[in-house]
Amino acid sequence: MVARDELVTAIAGRYARADRIERGRILDEFAAATGFHRKHAMRVLRSGGSSRRFGPRPGRRVYDDAVREALIVIWEASDRICGKRLRPLVPVLVEAMERHGHLQLAPEVRTALLAMSAATIDRALREVRQQAGGKTRRRTAAPTAIRRSVPVRTFDDWDDPPPGFIEADLVAHSGPVSRGSFLQTLVLTDIATGWTECAPLLVREQRLLTEVLSELRKLLPFVLLGFDTDNDSVFMNETVRDYCKVAGIEFTRCRPYRKNDQAWVEQKNGAVVRRMVGYRRLEGLKAAAAMARLYSAMRLFVNFFQPSFKLAGKTRDGAVVRKRYHLPATPCDRLLSDVRISAEVRSQLERQRAQLDPVDLLREIRAAQQQLVEIADAPAPEAAAPPMGEAAGDQGRTTPAHTAAHPRAREMAEASHHRLLCLPRRADQLSVAWRVP
Repeated sequence: MVARDELVTAIAGRYARADRIERGRILDEFAAATGFHRKHAMRVLRSGGSSRRFGPRPGRRVYDDAVREALIVIWEASDRICGKRLRPLVPVLVEAMERHGHLQLAPEVRTALLAMSAATIDRALREVRQQAGGKTRRRTAAPTAIRRSVPVRTFDDWDDPPPGFIEADLVAHSGPVSRGSFLQTLVLTDIATGWTECAPLLVREQRLLTEVLSELRKLLPFVLLGFDTDNDSVFMNETVRDYCKVAGIEFTRCRPYRKNDQAWVEQKNGAVVRRMVGYRRLEGLKAAAAMARLYSAMRLFVNFFQPSFKLAGKTRDGAVVRKRYHLPATPCDRLLSDVRISAEVRSQLERQRAQLDPVDLLREIRAAQQQLVEIADAPAPEAAAPPMGEAAGDQGRTTPAHTAAHPRAREMAEASHHRLLCLPRRADQLSVAWRVP
């Protein structure tokens, strides 16, 4: 290797001064002597230095097993979010878990953990992550007169609104078949902060939706100023429109078939509701009570301990679109940093965050998820036998509806069985209090 570097030093000057034909001859001789590929040989001779770096990378930190174990504990307590979102959350989680007695870190381990970058966190968690490892029916369109009375708001119309302007949507928990009655989740997402509230609905009914919306308004740390929805008939009706008018809420809607107009709440539909609840069919009062229990713990965990990205701006250069994002922050942090929020609301949020235990919240979420799994897996009650008159009247019929099950019934049942709730595959390490040296 030393002889090769000496050869590079001796030839590099001559290579730089030579013309094109002479460079070709020098390059052939150098590639034959060193075994380098011609492209690599060209780069080495142009640089005029050593072809290989010796020794460790300067300034690279080396984290021991104690730091990695502490990082895994923090990652589990954050519900396994990515490194870029976990990095700003580490100081908050370490302080909260130490305050509630779930974590005890040595000073050197704590210092190293707080100094880790987002890329290093992802590399350290790579092996752990590897170990861990339906079509909706179309709703009837809202009356044209109602839709015309509600103004349209597009994605570009949001111009840094104050906290209180939210997007709303419904998530159906129908499983693979959207037949019969099943639960719905009403999702509210604040545009300015990303604050998210969820509540279960037994049925799609406009009066029930306004009652649930009134209860969710009591949980919001700010006044509800705007209510932006899609064109679903459960929103586009006189009941919801008049409710917003009486309450002084600005009621708007997105363009039909343009889901990007509601990008904020659509993102929460997948990242929060589907990730926590999954895709199984849920119906009945028992499932609604279990889902309400899940959302009561989830709202605190997501809004106080789950950082998210927010788009700062984007530029287009031909076909290339470059997006810039703000640093990851929790909805609570964004709310506290907003100058339009009163000092009373700030102090209330800070007191509430100081009392919250993220590990206990995650335990409560896991328990509620397990309860929903048991409810979804419970066998359905058998249908009662038809009356004698109906049975006699059906004799002689040979239609598929009376003689055989759906031809894809077995396949649909297996698909429903395998679409589990988003429970972790690895053993939950939150069942014990950690002690990391």
